[in-house]
Amino acid sequence: MKQSKSMNDTNQGTLHRACPSCLGTKLEVIWRKSDVDFAVCQRCGMVYIPEVLESYATGQFYEDRTESFYLSDDKLKSDYDPVRFQREWALLRQWVPSGKVLDVGCSTGGFLKGLHEVGDYETMGCDVSQGALNQAQKIGVTVLRAPFLSLPVNEANYDAITFWAVLEHLADPAAFLAKAGSMISSGGICILLVPNLHSLAIRSIGPRYRYIMTEHLNYFSAAALGQMVARVGGWKIERITSMHFNPVVIIQDALKFREEVPDAERAKLLKRTNRWKRSGLMRPLKAAYRNVESVLSRMLAADNLVMVLRKN
Repeated sequence: MKQSKSMNDTNQGTLHRACPSCLGTKLEVIWRKSDVDFAVCQRCGMVYIPEVLESYATGQFYEDRTESFYLSDDKLKSDYDPVRFQREWALLRQWVPSGKVLDVGCSTGGFLKGLHEVGDYETMGCDVSQGALNQAQKIGVTVLRAPFLSLPVNEANYDAITFWAVLEHLADPAAFLAKAGSMISSGGICILLVPNLHSLAIRSIGPRYRYIMTEHLNYFSAAALGQMVARVGGWKIERITSMHFNPVVIIQDALKFREEVPDAERAKLLKRTNRWKRSGLMRPLKAAYRNVESVLSRMLAADNLVMVLRKN
């Protein structure tokens, strides 16, 4: 099995970046984790990693960890669990009840597999990991093998393009958003989901939070994400909200600081979370949990920030 390259692998080249949101170059380092600096843009307040290793910029890091993480038993069971993407399916159906959908960063195809069961969709997925795409094909998902930025734009006919937890991994997220704009039909919908810089988790425990990690290159606030959208142009922001809240993670990370949480542990937690969602024993707590999450969502303080865009 290949070994994943870490962010502090000195044998790799690095890419120096300006702020992905506003292209500002004045920054201040606010966190250091796993020997990596996390900086805040002095112009717009976005937090990002200014020095990105080559394997992250090219996507090789994700190809290298395909077997150990994306194809692990726990991760696959989590991704294919019927409760895993319930909220994402509901959100897409609200804006696009049917049509042609491209999921960028589709991994092993869990979102697209279930989407067919909740609506009349023609679906396609693309991902940097060829191993993940092989697995997606095994379960019947149609995949595009070329890198997203290299896909042809001669037919701008997608009704929706989704980026579920993808933009935070990209050295140039604006380029991906611009590419999506060239591939979507007029009036089409693009949904972005990214870790929320202003979440309760990050506000409470800062860099102790496990999802402040070296593979997450970008940390958007609603304002910073909106500014990047405006800079790219061609989109109307239809909705900004936040979703998902995992108090167990906050408590665990507050009590014990770790530079990185192992992939195996992350996959097990995803699987356990799905099991809790299905458990009848958790029913008395679910109403209280939903109320708390609803409040956090309205305050834009849940774990993930969500932005719904419409193509002009």
